[in-house]
Amino acid sequence: MLNDFINQLQNYNFTAEEIKKLIRSSKLDHLKPKHIIAKQNDNSKSFYFLLEGLCHASYLTEHGKEFSKEFYWEGDWVVGFEGVIDNEKSPYTLETLTSTTLLSLPIDYIQQWRSQSHPFYLKLIETQLVYKERKERFMLLNSPQSRYEIFCNNYPNLRAQLSDYQVAAYLGITHISLSRIKNRIKKLT
Repeated sequence: MLNDFINQLQNYNFTAEEIKKLIRSSKLDHLKPKHIIAKQNDNSKSFYFLLEGLCHASYLTEHGKEFSKEFYWEGDWVVGFEGVIDNEKSPYTLETLTSTTLLSLPIDYIQQWRSQSHPFYLKLIETQLVYKERKERFMLLNSPQSRYEIFCNNYPNLRAQLSDYQVAAYLGITHISLSRIKNRIKKLT
């Protein structure tokens, strides 16, 4: 179960002893669906590596409206970079959508890697940056219907695990708009 975690670290020249230390200082959690891992406006004390399952990060407005930040699945690192870089509270909530197994690691490691300009920290930052740029382009250059079609084509397994509300929030539309889009597509097929 830890193989992907270990392999990623080995690819960035972590020694066997460094990997053992990370594993010893981590906490292995087996969580049920709908478990809140990190709350919006809390200080981040951990970052995470997903071994199994599906998680969702979302922003909640003071009026109760939810905006989807992103989804995470097996093999993903979840790092609240605003907390690491600016020492800010988490701007989003992170919760499980399915039964999930993850490693919680002390945020001190990320802060240490940042101060050392560690290649692994740079890889995490680059991965996040590329993801953000692709999502920005996806949101700006595609109509809501195109975004839905692209999402379904690129993530069919993910689509099957999400509610229409979650998909709509991720696409930046209302669930009513999503329902209309799905009906239009159905009429065309």
